Amino acid sequence: MAETRTALVTGAAGFIGYFTCRRLLADGFTVIGVDSLTDYYDPQLKLRRQAGLLQSAGFRAVNEPIETAGLLADLFANAKPDVVIHLAAQAGVRYSIDNPRSYLESNLVGTFELLEAARAHPPQHMLLASTSSAYGANTEMPYRETMKADHQMSFYAATKKATEAMAHSYAHLFDLPVTMFRFFTVYGPWGRPDMALFKFTRAMLSGEPIDVYNHGEMMRDFTYIDDLVEAIRRLVDAPPMRPDSAEAIAEGDSLSPVAPWRVVNIGNSQPVQLGDMIAAVEDALGVTAQRNLMPMQPGDVPATWADAELLRSLTGYVPQTDIRQGVQRFVAWYRDYYEV
Repeated sequence: MAETRTALVTGAAGFIGYFTCRRLLADGFTVIGVDSLTDYYDPQLKLRRQAGLLQSAGFRAVNEPIETAGLLADLFANAKPDVVIHLAAQAGVRYSIDNPRSYLESNLVGTFELLEAARAHPPQHMLLASTSSAYGANTEMPYRETMKADHQMSFYAATKKATEAMAHSYAHLFDLPVTMFRFFTVYGPWGRPDMALFKFTRAMLSGEPIDVYNHGEMMRDFTYIDDLVEAIRRLVDAPPMRPDSAEAIAEGDSLSPVAPWRVVNIGNSQPVQLGDMIAAVEDALGVTAQRNLMPMQPGDVPATWADAELLRSLTGYVPQTDIRQGVQRFVAWYRDYYEV
């Protein structure tokens, strides 16, 4: 009988963390889920997600901030996780303008604590969440992992790009296999209330207008949560190897020339006009949206579009859920959860 693997997941009560933990538990992992349950959005939603995970005997919850000195070091020392999936972060472009310190503490100090813990007790593979926002001011589409990404447009994006560099240095110095993944606008049931789909659904059901930024001239590579989790799960078993100096790195691979480290896009590779996403919500709700057209928000970008070829070559998988199908599932969950 195969030995049970232990996974440590940070941000486990978050939207992506919840579904990632569920998948790992279903696949027979023992999971330690760390989450600080902050009030950035309704903590009740996080507690409900966590309660679902706690129904599994293989799940253990640790409700502390990851930036707490020594917390992760102790967890790594005691549990010696085989796999680490680092999803905990202060998220959101807009909030990083008003409250940058929370990004400094959670994203930078928290990731430092994680890397130090891994240095002392190396896991077989560490997978750290980054963001499509790391591509910043790049206008060439689709975004490829080998592109330069030096001009982040928000402090949120800057902190996530910094964690990529921090993790690379630890991968190089301590031979830690690290995969960074850049998410592209993840949505689905149990999603974050600060995301556009959640806001649009709530407003339209209440008969309120929706704020449509850049007058609707926006494109996003919307990625359904189940597709994202499938990609993460497959990447768990594809750790980067330290490159052999005698062997050329394959074209299109972001593998570092000096460390077992790479960055991988996880996106649908099918950018959707914001207006088409709103139309999908209208269809699912049977409600016509009142659009409040607004200028572009500071720190935002007009479009995102993932090249998912590296993900395909590493795992044989690419996300494929259609926006209408995904929105229907979200709306069904929303009506059930909020009883509307």
